[in-house]
Amino acid sequence: QVQLVESGGGLVQTGGSLRLSCAASGRTFSSYALGWFRQAPGKEREIVAAISWIGGTTYYADSVKGRFTISRDNANLYLQMNSLKPEDTAVYYCAARPHTIGVITSMREYDYWGQGTQVTVSS
Repeated sequence: QVQLVESGGGLVQTGGSLRLSCAASGRTFSSYALGWFRQAPGKEREIVAAISWIGGTTYYADSVKGRFTISRDNANLYLQMNSLKPEDTAVYYCAARPHTIGVITSMREYDYWGQGTQVTVSS
């Protein structure tokens, strides 16, 4: 069982920045496809960004392109969020799928999830 722990959420004003981090307890992210999802109140969970294990291929939802950057190292997953908007307010989750080379964008294909971290953007 892989436990994922997110950190870095909080309250920020419109136009501000936050950096989310996700770490796997007791292991590295070697051979894992990784992703960030978010869920706002009353809405379904949606993909924000994803990154492959090899080659650093990335995917971004249209709503965050040009503002968010996903990155990773051997032990951590990051989401740099700039120019934040009130509509970015949500609980953000990291997700991992082992032994996967490409980018995974479907929620159903991820095996492990973090507990979520709240991001609130005030207007």
